[in-house]
Amino acid sequence: MKSKKIIIGSRGSKLALIYAERAKTKILEFFSNVDIKKITTSGDINQKDRLSEIGGKGLFSKQIENELLSKKIDVAVHALKDMPSDETEDLLTNCFLKRNDPREVLISNNNYPIKDLKPNSIVGTSSFRREFQLKKIRSDINYKLIRGNVDTRLNKLNEKLYDAVILSYAGIQSLKLDQKISQIFSTKEIIPSVGQGVVALQCRKNDSEIIELLEKINHKLTNICVMAERQFLKILEGDCETAVGAIANIEGKNIALEAELFSIDGKQRFYHKASKDINSAFELGTEVGEILKKESNNSYKR
Repeated sequence: MKSKKIIIGSRGSKLALIYAERAKTKILEFFSNVDIKKITTSGDINQKDRLSEIGGKGLFSKQIENELLSKKIDVAVHALKDMPSDETEDLLTNCFLKRNDPREVLISNNNYPIKDLKPNSIVGTSSFRREFQLKKIRSDINYKLIRGNVDTRLNKLNEKLYDAVILSYAGIQSLKLDQKISQIFSTKEIIPSVGQGVVALQCRKNDSEIIELLEKINHKLTNICVMAERQFLKILEGDCETAVGAIANIEGKNIALEAELFSIDGKQRFYHKASKDINSAFELGTEVGEILKKESNNSYKR
């Protein structure tokens, strides 16, 4: 490789740097000189407003991608669920580390599961998807926006600003905070966001040496699942304003995709599950996306 050092760009949060270290460890198996550069994103600066109101998922990736395009870094590390479904021009996201646990967890002040929370309890969540999904379980609870990294959210919980918060299991596990978990939701109870639990590595589309390197550390089965999920999201033209969840799983020689979409007010839920041959992940994502898009469009026309 021509370069003497590979520079990885990452958000500066504790969790993001854990993911960046994992990526660095994998790259070090094939290249001996790797550094991590911390990059502050707009999503990190503004922690008060809902992402959909201030620019969507790109707020966590835009600055990092700009550093990649300007060749200040060689590889960008992202939590895939924070990336928009459309790839930025001249960049390539085609390397994924083995998926972490994609489930959601509840952390509450009294270690109560959701069924034991008092009516009108305040549960903090950053997404409409989680809010609408939880309302199916407990409609008598108040759901309130919460932003910030995991530590920030747990501090707000400790300050009694919330009675509970819902977070991704992958983040809690990575931060070794498992002892705080009050409940783990199955993916049947709460379908995760697209790409949840996946660390994505992005590079320049014309950087053949880095592309070749990333191919060596790409987790193939995770890549197949991600392909189905992201294509599904792309068909829906989904972003933070879309309350949508999808999870793909390999079942023998097949891939199954389970997905749901909520109406804007959260009162209607559209659901579909299908499977195809493992080599048809892209087609599966397209099929499920088109089915839910058609169902929701027809519903709005009634």
